[in-house]
Amino acid sequence: MSKYTDLAMERRSCFTPEGRPAWNCCQAVVSVFAEDAGYDEDACMKAATFFRGGMQIGSVCGAITGSLLALGLAGVDDSHTAGDLIRKVRDNHNGMIDCRDLLRVNAENGGEKMSHCNAMIRECVGYSEEVLQAKGKLK
Repeated sequence: MSKYTDLAMERRSCFTPEGRPAWNCCQAVVSVFAEDAGYDEDACMKAATFFRGGMQIGSVCGAITGSLLALGLAGVDDSHTAGDLIRKVRDNHNGMIDCRDLLRVNAENGGEKMSHCNAMIRECVGYSEEVLQAKGKLK
């Protein structure tokens, strides 16, 4: 694992008093690149607040959204790169990118939600790191 993946998993191990992860999937992905990619972590955390659970309606997975936010905040502005990242995730998950679908299939296969979400975060952090390194956006 990379330092970015390690940091995302460290953040996901923190919980609110209500028992929810203190860092949602989107926040866990976008925040780990802030320092090295040159954008403000506090601002990105606020911006990513409502992208948990597929924008809170089961739409696009928050980890994927976090990846796209990280790329954009770091200055990657070509849609081909974003499309490639989305395709990689979709290809790895039987054509699915929506939170509700990914979680449904995970549950049908006996998986735990937290484990699934953490795996999505690791996957998306890895894809984001590849792109950001290839584009020279990380210190």
